[in-house]
Amino acid sequence: MDLFDKLENRVSPLGPFTSQGYGYYTFPKLEGPLGPDMKFNGKDVVVWSINDYLGIGANPEIRKVDTAATEKYSLSAPMGARLMTGNSDEHEALERELADFVHKPEALLLNYGYQGIMSVIHCLVDRNDFLIYDELSHACIVDGKQLAMGESSVFKHNDIEGLERQLQRAVSRMKPNSSILVVTEGVFGMTGDLGKLKEIVALKEKYPFRLLVDDAHGLGTLGHDGSGAGTELGVQDGIDIYFGTFAKSVALIGAFVATEPRVKEFLKANARSQIFAKSLPLPIVVTARERIRLIRENPQWREKLWENTLKLREGLRNIGYNVLPSESPVTPVLTEGSTELCMTIMRELRENYGVFVSGVAYPVVPKGMVLIRLIPMATHTDEHIEKTLKAFEAIKPIVFENVPEKAATA
Repeated sequence: MDLFDKLENRVSPLGPFTSQGYGYYTFPKLEGPLGPDMKFNGKDVVVWSINDYLGIGANPEIRKVDTAATEKYSLSAPMGARLMTGNSDEHEALERELADFVHKPEALLLNYGYQGIMSVIHCLVDRNDFLIYDELSHACIVDGKQLAMGESSVFKHNDIEGLERQLQRAVSRMKPNSSILVVTEGVFGMTGDLGKLKEIVALKEKYPFRLLVDDAHGLGTLGHDGSGAGTELGVQDGIDIYFGTFAKSVALIGAFVATEPRVKEFLKANARSQIFAKSLPLPIVVTARERIRLIRENPQWREKLWENTLKLREGLRNIGYNVLPSESPVTPVLTEGSTELCMTIMRELRENYGVFVSGVAYPVVPKGMVLIRLIPMATHTDEHIEKTLKAFEAIKPIVFENVPEKAATA
C-alpha cells in the first residue's frame, strides 16, 4: 500500500482539530507584543495560555540585549555543532552560570528541551538497563523511552508504592552491568502538582537507582531563589540529573542538564541531538545569560507571579469552579463535559469576553472531562484577573449546564 494513501486512513485523535479547527482551536495566532494583552483574530484579549511566567519575554531591558547581541554576532554565528566549530566562551559561561543557579557542579547546554531530554535518556540507558517513569511524564520523556534500548516500565502518577514495586522488580532482574534510571517531573505541566521528589529520593536508601527530574515548569517559579522544585522540596542534592528548559520562565529556545562532571563528559560525547546539530546561535546564548541574571536578581517577579496565581485561583473557587490542587502557578480548572463543551468554553471566552484560554479534552484527559489550563504571569494585573473572573462567572450556565451541582463545586 502506498505510504501516503495509508496516512489518509490512519486514525489520529487530534486530526479533526488540526484541520477543521486550524487557526482557532489549534495553531491559533496571537499577535502583538508578547504579554498578558495581545490580539487574537483582530480582537484584544487577556492571555492565559503562554508560559512566560515572569514576563521576561517582553522586558524592555531584555529586548535591548536581544537587539545588541544580534547586531554584534548575527543569528548565524557560531556555525557548526559545538563538538566541531560551534563552541564559544559565551556557551561555556552560560553553562557555569546555569550550574551555579541550580546548585549543581556542572551543566550542559542543549539546543532544545524536547530533543535534548530525549537524547539524554537515549544515551544514558543501554540494553542492560531499566527505565522507570511516571505515567504523566511529558511526551518528550515518553519519546525518550521509545529511543532507549533498556527495559522500561511505568508507575501510576505520584504513586510511590507503585514506583517501589517497579524498583523491586528491576532489582530482582538486574545483571552485574545493569543500572536503573527513574524519571519524573518537578512540576507536571497539565495538572500543576509537584513530583513526589522527597519520597523518591528517600527510596535511594533502599534501591540502587539514579534520578532524572524534568523541571521545565519549576525553573524560575519555585524555590527560595527560583532554582526549581528540588530546592522547593529540599532535595536538590538528591536529584542526580536536573533538566531545565528555557521555554517557560526564561522565554527562550534552549535547555540544559545539570549533573556531575563525569556525567556531563559522557553526555558531551554521546548526546546525538547535540553532536549532530548546529550550536545555539550566540544571540540566544548571550540573552539567556542576561535573563538568568535578571531572574536571580529580581525575586519580586516570582513573588508577583505567586500573588497573581493565588488571586486567580481563589477567585475561580469562590465562583464555583473546581480548581485542581496545583502546587505551582499552573492553574487547571476541571469540569465534566465533551470535546464540544471544551471548544464552546474557549470560543465564548475569546469572542464574547476577550479572555484567551486553552482547553483540552480526550485523549489528553479522560473521556467525559474538560480541563481549562490557565497560566498566570507576573505581568498580569488585578484588572486582568477581575476581567477573567467576571467572564468565568458569566459562562457558568454553559459550563455547568449538564453537570450535577456536587460535581461542579467539588
